Parts: sequence; C-alpha cells; structure tokens
Amino acid sequence: MTHDPVADPALLRVILVDDENLIRSALATMLTLEADLDVRGEASTVADGVRLAQAEQPDVAVLDLQLPDGDGLELAGRIADISPATRSLILTSHARPGYLKRALAQGILGFLPKTTSADQLARAVRSVAAGRRAIDPELAADTISSGDSPLTPREADVLEYAADGAAVEQIARRAHLAEGTVRNYLSSAQAKLQAGNRHEAVAIARRQGWI
Repeated sequence: MTHDPVADPALLRVILVDDENLIRSALATMLTLEADLDVRGEASTVADGVRLAQAEQPDVAVLDLQLPDGDGLELAGRIADISPATRSLILTSHARPGYLKRALAQGILGFLPKTTSADQLARAVRSVAAGRRAIDPELAADTISSGDSPLTPREADVLEYAADGAAVEQIARRAHLAEGTVRNYLSSAQAKLQAGNRHEAVAIARRQGWI
C-alpha cells in the first residue's frame, strides 16, 4: 500500500501486522474507507512490524496474535519500546482468556476476535488511540469466570491445533514449530492438566476456558 510521505496530522495513523495476506489486505481496505483513519503500512512478521512501527510511529498498531517469528504480545512490547506513543490492539482468531490476561498485564488496550465487524474494528481503533479499552465483552466475561491457566501460550496453541485430531506433523505446520517441539508441548500440557492423553487434555482445557 502506497502512502504520501507526510501523514495528515488530523488522521489517526494505523499499521497492520498479520501474516495472512488476504485478511491483512481486507483489513487495510476496510480501515482506509474510514475518513479519519490512515493505514500507513502493513507487515507480516514481528521483525518487519518492528521496522514499520519505528519508521511510521503510528497512533495504533493492529496486531495478529500468531506470527511466524513470534507473537503479537511480544511485538506490542517491542513497539512500546521504540514508539512509546503507539497503542496496540490485538486482533486474533485465538481469543482466549489466557491471552487476554497477558495482554492486559502488558497494558494493551485492545483485544478483539477476527469475527469483529469493520465498524466495530474502526470504533475500537479510535478508542484505543484515545487511551480507552476495546475488549470483546464475551471474552471479558469468560476471562472473569475462568481461573488462571497453567498452560503457556504455546502449550495452549498446540492443544488447540490438536483439538480436531490433527497429527503431530500437521500441528507443527500450523504452529510453525518443529515436530519434536510440538511433542514436548503436548506432553507438558498433558502433565499440567493431569490428562491421560492429548484428547483428554483438550477437553479439560476447553472446559476451563483455556483454549
């Protein structure tokens, strides 16, 4: 996406970081239709997101949670270091209480599922830019009612990917991890949840709202 070299100070400057090109392009198109929002750039990795944030110093960074070289929470922290005025909004298909708790602990103001409508997202960007929280209400309610998850984010990820009965090699591809690493995460998750196998671990984690 091409932009004028100088941003209009009346517009809210936004960057997008998501490794799903089609989704990222659609988000950029939708947000660009808003008269007060200026999408200044797009990236698909943590590394490129850091470079983009440093170059653009945006008002809001809309970040996917799962990225090939890390996650959106890590990226939000790095952006805060290099562009302190930038506020982050996580937009994810992995909207779980554990992730929301981590995001809130980091001071991230926005956390929404990718099922959010274009209008809702635009309103959330404006809220976050103004220093107000924009949290999905259903996820917030689930987070309040759920206990603290013993799972690390990656353990929760591999359990979620295993929920449909996927083989280890399939989970590894989806999670961008080595097969041995996937096996270690599954084993660790099963032990923490005192489950007899991965399927039982998935059931326990789902029942508790951890995946």
